[in-house]
Amino acid sequence: MNKAELYDVIRKPVITEKATMASEANAVVFEVAIGSTKPQIREAVEGLFGVKVKAVNTSITKGKVKKFRGRPGRRKDVKKAYVTLEEGNTIDVTTGL
Repeated sequence: MNKAELYDVIRKPVITEKATMASEANAVVFEVAIGSTKPQIREAVEGLFGVKVKAVNTSITKGKVKKFRGRPGRRKDVKKAYVTLEEGNTIDVTTGL
């Protein structure tokens, strides 16, 4: 994969309280493309950040139905990847790429 395809897989880092707690266990959380697979996510993280990935766990959050200007609308579904890194590898998501 070239770099543009890797960025299509990984959208952005997720910075929440739960993601910060996961970083203490040497894990990083990313929002990824909804159709991406665990091997694609592993390859993208290793290619972009130059680290070794130990495991990839994913979760899909279904979009909520909300009102927008009085009409019902639906938020998009979001897929998150919890990427556990090998010992000695780190990614600092606060500085950007």
